[in-house]
Amino acid sequence: MAGLAAFPQELSQDVVDLLNRTDLDPTAVVFDPIPPVVVTSNGENGVVKMGREIVMGRNIHSSCLDITEPEANDDVTGDKEAYMAGILARYRQSLLERTKYHLGYPYNLDFDYGALSQLQHFSINNLGDPFIESNYGVHSRQFEVGVLDWFARLWEIEKDQYWGYITNCGTEGNLHGILVGREVFPDGILYASKESHYSIFKAARMYRMDCVKIDTLSSGEVDCADFRTKLLQNKDKPAIINVNIGTTVKGAVDDLDLVIQTLEECGFPQNRFYIHCDGALFGLMLPFVTRAPQVTFKKPIGSVSVSGHKFVGCPMPCGVQITRMDHINTLSSNVEYLASRDATIMGSRNGHAPIFMWYTLNRKGYRGFQKEVQKCLRNAHYLKDRLRDVGVSAMLNELSSTVVFERPRDEEFIRRWQLACQGEIAHVVVMPSVTIEKLDTFLDELVEKRLTWFKDGGNQPPCLASEMGKDNCACPLH
Repeated sequence: MAGLAAFPQELSQDVVDLLNRTDLDPTAVVFDPIPPVVVTSNGENGVVKMGREIVMGRNIHSSCLDITEPEANDDVTGDKEAYMAGILARYRQSLLERTKYHLGYPYNLDFDYGALSQLQHFSINNLGDPFIESNYGVHSRQFEVGVLDWFARLWEIEKDQYWGYITNCGTEGNLHGILVGREVFPDGILYASKESHYSIFKAARMYRMDCVKIDTLSSGEVDCADFRTKLLQNKDKPAIINVNIGTTVKGAVDDLDLVIQTLEECGFPQNRFYIHCDGALFGLMLPFVTRAPQVTFKKPIGSVSVSGHKFVGCPMPCGVQITRMDHINTLSSNVEYLASRDATIMGSRNGHAPIFMWYTLNRKGYRGFQKEVQKCLRNAHYLKDRLRDVGVSAMLNELSSTVVFERPRDEEFIRRWQLACQGEIAHVVVMPSVTIEKLDTFLDELVEKRLTWFKDGGNQPPCLASEMGKDNCACPLH
């Protein structure tokens, strides 16, 4: 590696030392450092709160793998290839380790796409309209349309009545659904519960839309009484409504039928409202839950979106967006450069994602997904019951696999199990890849940690009645 020290302005000394090492162990596991716990004091009551402070510019991921120039003789020595192989091997080991302790985010990590590795040598791009082939021939539209037809059957809309595409993520599906609503009703007001995904409010900012936040019940479900009040305050403007098929934190499913009923009772006929259903995770689970209210285009909804990398399980973020054909003409335009039409948010689109989704849908089918949904719900009830048995406040909505419980007091424990937290609550999203054995390990560690957090009665678990209802709160008061 001679000569590296001659470029101090380009390479840090740490990187120079790393590249000069001869003892790199490709099997070594490198863990991300745990951010230090920040102790803050509330001046009003002197209560010390533990938490990881988020400060822009300081809360940035600290590690960096620099890109360096190959040595002149690297083709002969192969040092750079060996160095990169070591980096990738250690990274793979770290991924295996972190996957063992993944509970807080809704990703199904149980998949095997080895059969598709033969396609990684191709730059597959589905740019433009899925239903109109462009001049670019390396695409996977035939797979994409097959996936879209599968979801169209699931949500009960005929092939000649829908339009859709495979998005790059769930957020893009929401951005597209809200955009279609705004194009249908340019002066419409966007209504969304305060527990809607942040991408809904991002869409309102991007499209310069008036947005009204609706209160929620303790379950996280939209409060239709508050919705009614705010609708009546804006009777002169059309309504664009985001309905959550599983909220981000509590997994609550908004009552679609009650939302429609509220609109009609407030004097909004179907030609004065547009409903987008954000089904990121539960949009694919709900159809397989017994006696669950169904999301279907037989009801007056405008669009539905789901994520492909969540319940389906996919190695890259992706999603599905379906809307009515008669809505899409307001967005669609001819693109001569592509020899196609386009009504998507993005230009180039990942052509590999439709193949991954097509492969899984074919392998599992409706019955396979039904079994996985039943397993997730069963395991979620197991976790909720175990938490309550050991005195932890816990809540599980009826149609959900998201178990909400009191936020752990230890940030290192939160990072270890990759828990998603908001205020005084955290959650575990029970996915097909989450086993009873993993839940037991988590519970054993949590119980052991709580003995130190609340020892000698010095600290008490917080009251979470306002967050999850009195019946689910296990604080000393309740």
